[in-house]
Parts: sequence; structure tokens; C-alpha cells
Amino acid sequence: MIKKWFSNIGPGTLVAAAFIGPGTVTLCTLAGVNFGFNLLWAMLLSVIATIVLQEMAARLGIISQKGLSEVIREEIKNPILKQFITFLILAAVVVGNASYEAGNISGGILGLETILGEITLVFNGFSINLLSVLIGIIAFVLLYIGNYKFLEKALVTLVLIMSISFLVTAIVTKPNILELLKGLFIPQFPEKSILTIIGLIGTTVVPYNLFLHASLVKERWSKKEDLSAAKKDTVVSIILGGLVSMAIIVSAAAIQTTNITNAADLAKGLAPLYGEFATYFLALGLFSAGITSAITAPLAAAYVAKGCLGWQVGLKSKKFRFVWITILFLGVLFSSIGIKPIEIIKFAQVANGMLLPIIAGILLWIMNKKAVLGDFINSKNQNIIGFVILAITIFLGAKGILKVFNII
Repeated sequence: MIKKWFSNIGPGTLVAAAFIGPGTVTLCTLAGVNFGFNLLWAMLLSVIATIVLQEMAARLGIISQKGLSEVIREEIKNPILKQFITFLILAAVVVGNASYEAGNISGGILGLETILGEITLVFNGFSINLLSVLIGIIAFVLLYIGNYKFLEKALVTLVLIMSISFLVTAIVTKPNILELLKGLFIPQFPEKSILTIIGLIGTTVVPYNLFLHASLVKERWSKKEDLSAAKKDTVVSIILGGLVSMAIIVSAAAIQTTNITNAADLAKGLAPLYGEFATYFLALGLFSAGITSAITAPLAAAYVAKGCLGWQVGLKSKKFRFVWITILFLGVLFSSIGIKPIEIIKFAQVANGMLLPIIAGILLWIMNKKAVLGDFINSKNQNIIGFVILAITIFLGAKGILKVFNII
């Protein structure tokens, strides 16, 4: 049964596995610790937005048999506008993925440090985290060789185990159901919560996943009859991923401290279920989530560059490798120079939340082009939902930027 499940893993499952990375675990824990159930509504909104946008990306990939960045490059006819949009997408994805990659590697570091302790190299007063370098080397080897499918499945299994743990833990903590439902369906904005709200959206509706999904589905499916299978794969996977994220918030709400700085602190959310083994269990999950996501982010950036710049190259070409090597290097650099991992992860999620409106707006434009999708363009209802999601992300993104610069 397990073997059959693995053989049927679709792009939707990989997208869900990508957003249940160390950033999700960390940010959802902080949301639960600092705000209790009050931000569950943000996760519900994120799940709905992810399903809507990822379904569009999957439909685009199957019908056009092209990646999102390829379609954008082909459909924008004005040369000046094409260059501007291409630069905007490349900049957004590179900045977002570089910070996201730092968060992925930092999450892996949290896991390793719990077991191995902190390992740093001091040279002329400059400190380098060697565990960051180690994770970077592992990701580099797996990406360079390209033969990482088996390991990826093993790591997804580890993340799945951790996810089940949080679901069970959420039940074990016996949350107040009325308070939980209130937090889930009544939007609230507690003091100092806006960046956390943007982060929760950014850690779930990951911009680079839209590009990655469109590229992956055309490898798996090629006919319009496959749309229903792709939609089911997307909806089921993302709902399960969203439930896990909510379970982490519920579990963390039971933690009696706001001083969360490492995996041992995060593991307190698992303590009701695993006791003294919680720390090591979460450490293993964080490490596996970090490695899986550390592979996905650079790969997605390379796909985007390939499509935007019109490269007709394979995955082992020098150009393609240059892009993911750059993203991986930046991730290792940002995560190894002494910045606290928790801060990097929070910044990565906020950056993604702010970049989302740009990518979502372009996707909605493409999904209404009959020349690309024929009879499979967005319906009126899909457009209404899509533009509501876009409006919300623009509002939250603008509010977040103003908050960062202390304007509000």
C-alpha cells in the first residue's frame, strides 16, 4: 500500500511537501505561542488561496504544455513591457527563493543543532556555521547528480511522520473547540500580528510553487482529460497540508512560553505526545523538511529563469545549474553568518507574502487568455475568487511594508 502511494505521488503532494517546510513549522509555532488560536483564520484563507492559485497553475501547465514563465514571455508582445515583467519576475523569484533557501537551510540547522550541538568555525573574528555548509553540500550533490528521487521520498516520509505527530498532538492538548472555531472563522488582528499574518500566507501560498507546479504537471499529464486527476491531486494534498499547519498552531498554543529560539523550544508542542523524545523527533522532521525544501527552491528558480529567458537547455546544462547554484550559495551564505535561524525563517516567509501579489496578478491575467487556454480559461466564479484573493494579498502586503518601515 505504501509503495503504491509513493508511486502515485503527484505534483500537488510535492507542492504541499514544499510548503510544509521548516518555515511553516517555525512560523505556525510562533503564531500559536504568541497569538493562540487568533490567527487560524489566516491559515484557512491561505489554504483556500493556495488551492485556487495552484489549480490555475496546474491547468495552465497541462493545457499549454508550457511552464508559467514560458507563457508569460511568449504572451507579452510589447518588448519594453516584456523586459520589465521578465526582470520583475526574475528579481521576485531570486530574492524570494534566496531568502526562502536561507530559511530552509536554517530549519535544517535547528534540527541538527538539537542533536549535534552548535558547530562553528571562527576565522579572524568571523564566525561560520559549519552545519549550514554541510546542508548546502548535501543539497548541492543531490541537485548536481539529479538522482535524488528516492531520498526525497524518504524525507517526505519523515515530514509526514512529523505532520501526523502534530495532528495527534493538537487533539491531545484538548483545545477549547469554541475558541478554536472563533479563531478559524472570525478574522482578528491582535497587536503586532500583521507580519505574522503575512508570513502565514507567505509560507503556504509560496510564489515559486506556482511556477514549479505548472512545470511539473506537464511532465506527469498531457491531455485535457487529465485535468480532473490534477485538480483532485491539488485539492486533497493542499487541504491535508493546511490541516497540518493548523494543527501546529493549535499544538503551539499550549506552550507556556514566548521564548522560542531553537528546536528544543519548538518541540514543546510535541511534548504531550512524545515526552522527552519530542525534541529528537522534531529535530529529525525539521532536518528532513529543510533538505527537501532546500532542493525545491533552487530548482524552481532555475525553471523560472529557463522560461523567462527562453533557454532551450536541459536540467544539466551550465546555465540551468548556474541559477540553482547561485540560489543555493546565497542560502548557505545568509544562514551561516551568524543571523539567528528563527529571524531568517520569519523574514523569508514575510518576503514571500509580499511578493505573492505580483505573481498572482500575472497568473490571473494569463488564465483569461483564450489564445493560451482555449475553452479552459477561468470561469466567472474563478475570476471573482481569484481577484478577491489578489486584493487581500495586495492589502496585506502593503500593510506589511508600511509596518516594516514603521509608517503605521
